[in-house]
Amino acid sequence: MKIWVDADACPVVIRDILFRASERTGVEVTLVANQFIRTPASPKVTMLQVQQGFDVADNEIVKRCEAGDMVITSDIPLADEVISKGAHALSSRGELFTKENIKSRLNIRDFMETMRSSGIQTGGPAPLNQSDRQQFANNLDKWLVQWQRAN
Repeated sequence: MKIWVDADACPVVIRDILFRASERTGVEVTLVANQFIRTPASPKVTMLQVQQGFDVADNEIVKRCEAGDMVITSDIPLADEVISKGAHALSSRGELFTKENIKSRLNIRDFMETMRSSGIQTGGPAPLNQSDRQQFANNLDKWLVQWQRAN
């Protein structure tokens, strides 16, 4: 099992948590982005740079991830696709996307997109805070414990 990171929009602090988790547990982490992102000198952490373009990194993650893998993304459609392949999806705010909640999250996302396209100002997400980072680390650790038991 591996961790795939939708790295173009992943906050640095979340990447650092992932790098430390990889060092601690030996899990492979692959950052996928359309720009170069510096990674630590570790055989377990790699950077996969893809071409520029809409959803190119997302499509590469969907193509490469397998059942049981973890995908770090706040992109709801990407989360839906990887969940349908049997992978897990965790947002950088620590929200675990599941088969049970992903369809409602897609509906909310689509509704908000419709609002924005009609000119209504919806505002952006709040800045990542300590509680978000803690929730991310806690949910990642739960998955890592399961991963270690399976190995």
